[in-house]
Amino acid sequence: MTEKIALTPATHTTPPAKFSHGVKKGNILQVAGQVGFLPAVEGQAPTPAGPTLREQTLQTLANVQAVLEEGGASWDDAMMIRVYLTDVDHFAEMNEIYNAYFEEQGLKEAPSARTTVYVGLPKGLLIEIDALAVLS
Repeated sequence: MTEKIALTPATHTTPPAKFSHGVKKGNILQVAGQVGFLPAVEGQAPTPAGPTLREQTLQTLANVQAVLEEGGASWDDAMMIRVYLTDVDHFAEMNEIYNAYFEEQGLKEAPSARTTVYVGLPKGLLIEIDALAVLS
């Protein structure tokens, strides 16, 4: 049986409950929902990248990418991305930011299937993203 490996990049804080930022088992890597917190500073509470959707989306994508890389994956390995927004009015803006981000990553095609849902998040947070990757 393949062992499960918990993943926490050095840039991330320890989760506030009993879960990992990511978990890898065999060639499957699940990235837990990431938000737009800046890289961790020891002894300080997590800090959002900024108040705007753009700042938080770009940091959230960077945080997902950090977990993918910690597990030996990249965006090319992503099969499913789920985006959680707090406001339906953010959908068009988030899509523009999302598309530009992946173009900058050199991906000409969509990186994966995607679902977007609307949820409540802790105060000040506008977006959360998780991903499922299959490694070659």
